[in-house]
Amino acid sequence: RQLTQCHEQLGFRHVRFHDILSDDMGTLMVEQDHLLFSFFNADQICDFLLSIGMKPFIELSFMPSTLSSGSKTVFHYGANVTPPKDYSEWAKLITRLVTHWVERYGIDEVRTWFFEVWNEPNLAAFWTGTQADYFKLYRFSVQAIKEVDDRLQVGGPATAKNEWIAEFLDFCKKSKVPVDFISTHHYPTDALGSVGEDTETQLAHSERSILRKWARETHRQATGTPVYYTEWSSSSNPRDHLHDEPYTAAVIVKTMMEARGLVQGYSYWTFSDVFEENYMPATTFQGGFGLLTLQGVAKPAYRAFELLHRLGIDELAVTGTHETVDAWVVRGRSAVTVLLTNQALPRHSIKTESVAVELTGLLSPRNVYIERVDDEHANAKRLWVEMGKPALPTEREVEQLHAASQILREPLTWEHADRTLHLKFPMPPHAVAAITVELAFDDPLQRRYRS
Repeated sequence: RQLTQCHEQLGFRHVRFHDILSDDMGTLMVEQDHLLFSFFNADQICDFLLSIGMKPFIELSFMPSTLSSGSKTVFHYGANVTPPKDYSEWAKLITRLVTHWVERYGIDEVRTWFFEVWNEPNLAAFWTGTQADYFKLYRFSVQAIKEVDDRLQVGGPATAKNEWIAEFLDFCKKSKVPVDFISTHHYPTDALGSVGEDTETQLAHSERSILRKWARETHRQATGTPVYYTEWSSSSNPRDHLHDEPYTAAVIVKTMMEARGLVQGYSYWTFSDVFEENYMPATTFQGGFGLLTLQGVAKPAYRAFELLHRLGIDELAVTGTHETVDAWVVRGRSAVTVLLTNQALPRHSIKTESVAVELTGLLSPRNVYIERVDDEHANAKRLWVEMGKPALPTEREVEQLHAASQILREPLTWEHADRTLHLKFPMPPHAVAAITVELAFDDPLQRRYRS
């Protein structure tokens, strides 16, 4: 239900997930020395995604124990993170699985999917082998998939911290191994967060727009190969209170807008707090990665993606700079949206700013309204705290939290003179604001867009 909601309201088109090859999925088991392949559970996932209009971004992980070279695991579900003891047997599994999907869903459908080899092999927590071992895994994997159909999309290295990009591409070039896209991950904190660590100090020691800086370098190293960030968030801590607060909404908008032109996909980790890598605290706001709480209450981060989804596609030039306030202007079919953030890292200077915006070349608009995400708007956690932080809120309390999470449209006063629209409004700390200017039908901006 929550994923369907994210698809319908936020426009999410693909979903990436761990563990499709692990023992708890039953994809490959052994019985009396005979390999038993069962794709039933994997198919249930794909069937559901396709039924709601989404597609899988397949992460080929983790290692079935019957193929594994060791016993090291990660997460409570025991995901094996060792290389295969026989790479050819791994390749047979991949070929058989992909062939099955092509037969079940059709080649035209599966060509729209992505196949990413492994997860964060540069971290010891997820790969006990060497870089060379991973490159070998990739070679066997991509060859197995391309044997099914050479137009299927395969990529890697699926690393944390933007690492191994140049080395991976160099390996593919020298070994004549195809690569259709680059995938990697980044967080402004440690790559693999843990409960109880001092995330606020890590963020305070980071730098503003660090994710844009890293994405630019990855884009440069990719030398034209499409780049997909298949994990990112405001921090890697699975219990970071900022995930539940307007701070993360501002980070999302700023990061997504600054990534334009650098990446083809940006996969936020994760869409829901129903997430079982470690454990799920039975409380509404527990700092989980998700955009939605266990009860499905939208966090400010969810509303950030909602505002982004409504934008048009024609970005206009913006002049003016500020230490904490950023602005973008995007034209849609019948309106212009001014999107703003007031964002700073924890312990860095930030305050409420009085913002003035001028839009030139406009006739008098039909309507102007503002939508906000900040401490007092679309912030259900604030109400939850006022309720006394109920671990398991009642049905009525959940309804109230849903109401408090909504984005409200509020009229914004404006002045218009000499074909220039003048707007003034406050931007509190760690805030997002979207100002929609509905154009008059005969406005040149609208006519140019329609033409």
